[in-house]
Amino acid sequence: MTQPIIAILRGLTPADALAVGQALIDAGIDRIEVPLNSPDPLESIRLMATAFAGQATIGAGTVLTVEDVARVADAGGRMIVSPNANPEVIRESRRRGLESYPGVFTATECFTAIDAGATGLKLFPADQGGIGVLKALRAVLPRDMPVYAVGGVGPSNFADWYAAGAQGFGIGTSLYKPGDSAESVGQRAREMVAALPA
Repeated sequence: MTQPIIAILRGLTPADALAVGQALIDAGIDRIEVPLNSPDPLESIRLMATAFAGQATIGAGTVLTVEDVARVADAGGRMIVSPNANPEVIRESRRRGLESYPGVFTATECFTAIDAGATGLKLFPADQGGIGVLKALRAVLPRDMPVYAVGGVGPSNFADWYAAGAQGFGIGTSLYKPGDSAESVGQRAREMVAALPA
C-alpha cells in the first residue's frame, strides 16, 4: 500500500542510492525525491528510476528551472518537487508527463500553482505557518487538490496535520541524513509509517 509520505533524500550519493531506496520501499514508502543540491543527484535518480521501475515514483527536489525539469526527465525521474511555485516549471513538468509538487505558503501561490497544473501542493515551510495556515487554505482550495506538509512535520504531529486537511507529508532529515545506513533509514521509515493515522 502506498503511504502518503515523500522521502526527501538530501545529500544522497549514487553509491548509497539503491540500498537506501530499497530500504524505503521495503518499509512502504514508494515516493522518493533526491534534491538537486545533492552530490550527483541525476545519477542517483537514474539508478533508482531504473532499478525501481514499477515499484516507486522517483523524482527530484529543489527543482528551480525548466532546464532542471528536462534533466530530471531525461534521467528517468517522474516527480518534480520545488520549494517555490514557478508556473513555468509546473507547466513544463506536466507537459512532460511528470508529477509536479510546487512549494506554496499563501493562497495566491496555491492558486497560481493550481492554474499552472500542479499535481499537488507542498506547504513549505509547514512549521512556520502552522496548522492554522493549512486550515485557512483548505477552506478555499479545491477539495481534490492534495496538500503535503513539509518542514517540521513528523510522527508526533501527523494526526494534527491530517485533521487540518493535509493529505500527506514530505519527510527529510528525520528520515535520512547523509551517511545514514540503509538499515537505519529503513527502521525510521517503518516507525514513520506505523505512526500514520489509520
